[in-house]
Amino acid sequence: MAEARKEQERDELHRAIWAIADELRGSVDGWDFKSYVLGMMFYRYISENLAAYINEGEREAGDAGFDYARLPDEVAETAREDLVETKGFFILPSELFCNVRVRAPGDENLNMTLETVFKNIERSAMGSDSEGNFAGLFDDIDVNSNKLGPTVAKRNANLVKLIEGVAGMGLNYKENAIDAFGDAYEYLMGMYASNAGKSGGEFFTPQEVSELLTRIAVAGKTEVNKVYDPACGSGSLLLKAAKILGKGNVRLGFFGQEINLTTYNLCRINMFLHDIDYDKFDIAHEDTLVSPQHWDEEPFEVIVSNPPYSIKWEGDDNPVLINDPRFSPAGVLAPKSKADLAFIMHALSWLAVNGTAAIVCFPGIMYRGGAEKKIRQYLIDNNFIDCVIQLPNNLFYGTSIATCIMVLKRSKADNRTLFIDASKEFVKVTNNNKLTEENIARIVEEYVSRTDEEHFSRCVPYEEIAENDYNLSVSTYVEPEDTREVIDIVKLNAEIEEIVERQQVLREEIDKIIAEIEV
Repeated sequence: MAEARKEQERDELHRAIWAIADELRGSVDGWDFKSYVLGMMFYRYISENLAAYINEGEREAGDAGFDYARLPDEVAETAREDLVETKGFFILPSELFCNVRVRAPGDENLNMTLETVFKNIERSAMGSDSEGNFAGLFDDIDVNSNKLGPTVAKRNANLVKLIEGVAGMGLNYKENAIDAFGDAYEYLMGMYASNAGKSGGEFFTPQEVSELLTRIAVAGKTEVNKVYDPACGSGSLLLKAAKILGKGNVRLGFFGQEINLTTYNLCRINMFLHDIDYDKFDIAHEDTLVSPQHWDEEPFEVIVSNPPYSIKWEGDDNPVLINDPRFSPAGVLAPKSKADLAFIMHALSWLAVNGTAAIVCFPGIMYRGGAEKKIRQYLIDNNFIDCVIQLPNNLFYGTSIATCIMVLKRSKADNRTLFIDASKEFVKVTNNNKLTEENIARIVEEYVSRTDEEHFSRCVPYEEIAENDYNLSVSTYVEPEDTREVIDIVKLNAEIEEIVERQQVLREEIDKIIAEIEV
């Protein structure tokens, strides 16, 4: 029943999003459409969240019919300070989503109304502890953009369609069986996967991959200090940790860094949509490799990440980086054209002694030579690599690359590294492969048990990896199963002999026919 309810809610949500896309088709480009839909969903959510919070308090105090949405602005204003302190933001009743929606069809200045509302929400946090979490939060929802329409009237007409579409979504953020926002984000990415699923080496992480990565990173843990993602995108990995461990079991909160402004804003929105309080997350907008934030923070017990694959970075063009305490222990920097191992070294330096980092990697870093080999050697010689997992190909939107997961630990029980070949752990779904719950469970079970299983997993001692020139490709240590048909040589030889005999008979018959013709 629970699974059926999930599918029903998911189908309804997808239909609602598709209906909005159909209404705005030809008016708003796909990538921008995603930002508008998610931004408007967020505006609806925080409006309903704030109103429900106030209504619940007033009704418990004895006013059974209280409705914040109907309260005059001047009366509501008296509660601003307390609400900012508890919720991190404030919205006047007249600026709630439900009230703006009612006025929208007749509002000739709807674009300016929405711009004012969004700015007022951001400004409500100024001077408070939540200021950083709200600053610029609605920047990607440009209600005055020509992308919405060439004239104010057409822009406003599209905004009305957008508001009505989002209002019609069956969203109950506390009781939905699905992760409505996360599912909407994934569906939108799928709709525009050909050009929106990747950008500069960045690939959206499907929920199943997030699930696997996070379950590995939290294996054996019921409570942790913090969760961190150095390339957090929209925050899906951070939120998976919140779901798996429970928000209350992540004592100090969720931390991340993201260079892309759009996804940085989406990540902060995502935190609010999942009821992560403003004082329990810290998302920074900077280049992680050259301008790391959270430097002075207590090291993280859980690190999960899907950093961009093989992007360019400053590398040895920046003379300061070789002395950076994150990179200097390896004695060499990752190549300027391939920053993959720079992210690995960064994650390792942020990792607590008792922590685990699980990072999606491009397969080339497992076997290439030069500086990358030297970094691998440093990691293996110092016993930091706990496990390498080969994933199936075609898991990610926009790429068919068969990626890997590298698991790092600072404190291992022995000097062996576990290699898991999970390349066959998938089911085919439309154009992509997908990890099922069974696939995820099998991989995680093997990661925890660390047993040798023919064609699937093997714990390899340090000496063997060193002998293999520090090659970390899973196929070097786990022999793939030979699925070719076994050939019976004796039977084959008998068949060949029979064919030769038949061939000889045919030749003799042909010779007889030719001889008769010549006569």
